[in-house]
Amino acid sequence: MKILSKSGPVSSRVEEIVSRLEGMADRKSTAGMSRVGIDPDHALGVKIPLLRGLGKEIGTDHELALALWEHGLRETMILAGLVADPKQTTEELMESWALDFYDWEVCDQTCMNLFEKKPLTERAYTLARRWSGRTEEFVKRAGFVLMARLAVSDKKAPDDAFTPFFEDIVREADDERNMVKKGVNWALRQIGKRNLSLRERAVETANALRKRDSSAARWVAADALRELNSEAVIERLTEREERKKEGL
Repeated sequence: MKILSKSGPVSSRVEEIVSRLEGMADRKSTAGMSRVGIDPDHALGVKIPLLRGLGKEIGTDHELALALWEHGLRETMILAGLVADPKQTTEELMESWALDFYDWEVCDQTCMNLFEKKPLTERAYTLARRWSGRTEEFVKRAGFVLMARLAVSDKKAPDDAFTPFFEDIVREADDERNMVKKGVNWALRQIGKRNLSLRERAVETANALRKRDSSAARWVAADALRELNSEAVIERLTEREERKKEGL
């Protein structure tokens, strides 16, 4: 396998990486992308594990990340999020990249690979709420993706960090756009699976949404309740609570 150069003009390095990506591409996989909401016109067909491996090989390189993003391919944009330096990632850049999201995959991967990472975590809470109220489909989705991801990754955060998100979930649950309502649902489920207290609040929120005269809100509620009321989730959260009380 060709070893990527670590020096030289950024434009040449991008060309080298794109060439490498083309060699890793599975063109057959692009055919089915549109069926799952991924834009095949901007894709080579490189699988995510391969992109992650390439990101590790490259390492942190913020200048290269900016150039990869501008190249505009699914693969180069996802790779940009993997190699960007969180310490050099400004709120201005996050806003700019969010406006470039054109499908759920680039949105979700950028949020989880970069926007939720320390030292951006505190900013991610602010942007999650701000973006959840935006009109652009994938900027709004990004707000709820950040809520979902922070609920999973920011393990030491208090419940108070997540309770404001319920207001955003209730406000935006009527949005009929598929990728938005799935983002709202994801946020509600992940916050509810954090602990028993937040589960109770999430179930209460879902039950209220279920009464709405909105097919989107009712879908968000039904899907969330199916998981949050499952024996597996309740048992796992109960056991976690008991271990916490015992100091384990």
